[in-house]
Amino acid sequence: MKKKSRVLALVLAAVVALTACGGQGGKGGDKSGELKDLYTFEVAQREMENVFILNTEMANDLNVLCNTQEGLLETDPKGQLAPAVAEKWETTDGGLTWTFNLRKGVKWVDVKGNEKADCTAQDWLTGLEWVMNSWKNEAKNTSMPTALIKGAGDYYNYTKDLKKEEAMALNADKGSKFQEMVGIEAPDDYTLVYHCTDNAPYFATVATSACLYPLSQALIDELGGTDKVRSANNEKLWYNGPYTLTSYIQGNEKILTKNKSYWDKDAKLFNTVTIKITEDTMAAYKLYETGELDHADLDESTVRKIADDKDNEFHDQLVEKLPRKYSYQMHWNYDKRNEDGSSDKNWNTAVANEAFRQSIYWGLDLTKYWSRTNYVNPLHCENVAYTMKGLLYTSDGTEYTKLVTDKIGLPESDGKSPRRYDKEKALAYKKQAMEELKAKGVTFPIEIDYYIIGGSQVAQDGATVLAETFAETLGDDYVKLKVDTYVSSNTKEVIEPRLQSFTINGWGADYGDPQNYLGQETYGEDGAYYSNNYSNINDAKDKELIATYKEFTKMVNKANKITDDMDKRYDAYAEAEAFMLNHALTVPANLEVALQLTHVNDYTKTNAMYGICNYKYKNWTTSAEAYTAEQYEKFAEEANK
Repeated sequence: MKKKSRVLALVLAAVVALTACGGQGGKGGDKSGELKDLYTFEVAQREMENVFILNTEMANDLNVLCNTQEGLLETDPKGQLAPAVAEKWETTDGGLTWTFNLRKGVKWVDVKGNEKADCTAQDWLTGLEWVMNSWKNEAKNTSMPTALIKGAGDYYNYTKDLKKEEAMALNADKGSKFQEMVGIEAPDDYTLVYHCTDNAPYFATVATSACLYPLSQALIDELGGTDKVRSANNEKLWYNGPYTLTSYIQGNEKILTKNKSYWDKDAKLFNTVTIKITEDTMAAYKLYETGELDHADLDESTVRKIADDKDNEFHDQLVEKLPRKYSYQMHWNYDKRNEDGSSDKNWNTAVANEAFRQSIYWGLDLTKYWSRTNYVNPLHCENVAYTMKGLLYTSDGTEYTKLVTDKIGLPESDGKSPRRYDKEKALAYKKQAMEELKAKGVTFPIEIDYYIIGGSQVAQDGATVLAETFAETLGDDYVKLKVDTYVSSNTKEVIEPRLQSFTINGWGADYGDPQNYLGQETYGEDGAYYSNNYSNINDAKDKELIATYKEFTKMVNKANKITDDMDKRYDAYAEAEAFMLNHALTVPANLEVALQLTHVNDYTKTNAMYGICNYKYKNWTTSAEAYTAEQYEKFAEEANK
């Protein structure tokens, strides 16, 4: 079919790239034909839960907050580092010491755009003190500074041993314990120096991560002290980014308004960006049809309707999005609880068994599940590694995840079937698991609790396909996927009470190194995000499982210490990642390569496989008329040059 061939051509031309959200059905264009105001959306399960950037590692929050807060550096449409508050940056000793020269005239403003203070180097000291203060920030965003900045981990442990009131009273002023212990200094208002624990040639990419964002002590004072900061709403916080968050109605919409004091006077910004919360992508498509959105991701049924009907009004406007930077995994919960808080012994015993995990790792053919995202080319959503494809390359140009898949022994893609699916291997592991688990008193079928947001037909349909996949490929005599629902907050209602058997969740790199991925899964380390918030591995009881995790952690930490040869460093990480996957400690699930209708040229957006800047609504090219597949093919060709 003509439409499908166009989409295929686009896909083949597309380069690994970025995240995206977009537009309003052709309304509000200026004389140039571009949009003055942007109307975009987010689905309900991705509603933000935190407006304070230092206290969150969730993409749901950071996709918005990267527009309201400005860091040292940002990234451009090619994924390269670009100046932000820092005009220049350098290291003269192989990455041990990094100096950032800040631009003058960057202002903090309140929600109404009133200027409040100059943004200076001291604000980065205040921000890092907050992040590394155990009582202030509860280990959020600590993993990278701990690994990279001299004394940061020591300061975290120091504050952890203090009483709450003592730790909350600390600051980053001259003569403070923080300045005494931590390798960061501000020789003057516009010079910032970081001292790393070891040579870190990639440290500049960390500057695009929330862990190194600034915080003004004057804001803390205005709010009435440290205990008031995390509870402050959007109307109380200060902003130094391209937009202020002028309206935030939980579960409804958010409005970003152009910051007239923003330092980059040449930047092309929207007057406002309205982010509507929709039940799901189907609801977003309906809003796109009525002209209320400038962009819509499409569910499988909508894509089928458009792609298979050449007379459909949107037939020639169906385009494939660039891949989002997130690598999605099935994250096991090794300390699952029942609703009464008691241990779910049947599940915890089963998931601790390696043969059980391996049977799922090798036995799930997720093609139908991927079709929910990309009906035209479902295998473009296949994920075979933990680290995101395209993040890193060795000195000879080898893409990092190929190192991982080569060590696992996965075949090259044939474009027809999943690379990891191996029915014979899965059945052998199933047989082994059933024998071993029956001996431990596990009952079958093993019930697997999988949670989705209630009231979303798209989420329900996707979960139904996933449940059918488990039954068809593994057998309902063995496992049964039970679809449960939460009302509004997956974190509060499911993850914190530990009700899930597994969660499919994605990680996007904060900086350009495998440590940022693998460091989220290590054992016994406070900064390991998934270990502490999803897998709960530190509370597991199975000795063999714990030993496997400790070996993986040992391999990661060994790779961390290799700083003089990046090829050796990447190879050591690839060994650790292959070990993790060979033991199915997590299971790669999917990439996000969706189909869409849009008034936004994705190829003009910020494009990087690390950092938090990909949702920054800055310098986007848009059109009052929706883009066509033919136009997108040309955009891809130009980008590939």
